[in-house]
Amino acid sequence: MIIFNHFNFNVLDLEKSLDFYKKALNLQVVREKVASDGSFKLVYLGDGETGFSLELTWLRDRKEPYNLGECEFHLAFHVDDYEGLHKHHEEMGCICYENPSMGIYFITDPDGYWIEIVPAKR
Repeated sequence: MIIFNHFNFNVLDLEKSLDFYKKALNLQVVREKVASDGSFKLVYLGDGETGFSLELTWLRDRKEPYNLGECEFHLAFHVDDYEGLHKHHEEMGCICYENPSMGIYFITDPDGYWIEIVPAKR
């Protein structure tokens, strides 16, 4: 059997990213790992419903933004209150792309990663 475990995003400002994921998607810290020399920190976020987690990796010595290429990859979330969350994300100013014909939109995190928002009921 093969089961999804986690997905990783590398981040420059861990606190800013943690704040974003809490406010935008209500993700909570489920576990952390800190290197003994302090050179990196891994923080795993969960949705409280599934066992899947988003790993945020912070590297102490990293100063330049990550090259995300053409952003042809993304993480996606099914949401029950699509309209309410859309309004919340509009207020946060984090919507980067909308596709009304498909009934989806994308938000972008502080490092430029795209996250797709999909209504649970289509």
